[in-house]
Amino acid sequence: MKAFVFIFLLVGLSFVSQAQLATYRTTLLMGSRFDLTVVAATEAEGNAYIDTAMAEITRIEKLISDWDPTSQTSGINRNAGIRPVKVDKELIDLIQRSIAISKLTDGAFDISYASMDKIWKFDGSMTAMPSPEEIQASVERAGYEKIILDLDSQTVFLSEKGMKIGFGAIGKGYAADKAKQLLMEKGVVAGIMNASGDMNTWGKQPDGTDWMVAITNPMNKDNAFGILPLKQGAVVTSGDYEKFVEFNGVRYGHIINPKTGYPATGIISVTIFAVSAELADALATAVFVLGTEVGLDRINQLPDVECIIVDAQGKIYTSKHITINEK
Repeated sequence: MKAFVFIFLLVGLSFVSQAQLATYRTTLLMGSRFDLTVVAATEAEGNAYIDTAMAEITRIEKLISDWDPTSQTSGINRNAGIRPVKVDKELIDLIQRSIAISKLTDGAFDISYASMDKIWKFDGSMTAMPSPEEIQASVERAGYEKIILDLDSQTVFLSEKGMKIGFGAIGKGYAADKAKQLLMEKGVVAGIMNASGDMNTWGKQPDGTDWMVAITNPMNKDNAFGILPLKQGAVVTSGDYEKFVEFNGVRYGHIINPKTGYPATGIISVTIFAVSAELADALATAVFVLGTEVGLDRINQLPDVECIIVDAQGKIYTSKHITINEK
């Protein structure tokens, strides 16, 4: 349930400088658009590295997908309230980090939000608002505190029937981080990945300049909000203006407050800068739910994390180390 692409990559299909080539490819992975760029000696080498990254992202999808009945995540969900499920260490580590972010954000980010996925639909199929009773029932099944981990036996147990976990608000960022890590281990000196708005970079372009990204203005999608250099690290933007439903003249965005069961309100765009796309992904959702004041306060307490918020009236707020010069 993450937002669609709100950041686009400023890079040509390929360019050559100092015997290095930036090879670029767009593909569909994890049900979303991925733009992958790597810097290598030749186009053939670059394409081979992109193939490697795609294979890694596909591997992760098969592990964390909650719609693939063969995935370990689906196995956890099927056995909610029944029994613990043994999983790979990679998955239990991701769940453990997700719970840590839930605690950090007072539950504003919560992978058990997936219990609500049958209540709200943002694919055009909803014809009426869910009833208050349905929404209340969905909230009762959610709660990261009900996810029981046994690190020794490497099992995950959802303590109540009807519970589900899902990685829609962290999965693409995690996949981008893992693909980046793998390519760096293989000696790829630079690259940039755009996982539907989850941007992750390392190194520099072949001409020695930083990678540049443009952040879309949520009040006018045809214009860039700003163009920024992105060095080693990640930037993620979440927004509610692409994926929503409307009933009785009221628009409901796709980012759900796990505590109330209703879509978060008051903010239309959150951009997070962090060392990893996984963390930025989760925090972008959390700030949306926490709201401007609490969200900024939480971000300002975290090292190496910054954010830009645009509220429903178009007013811009930033964390303490970001300054925007408005013209």
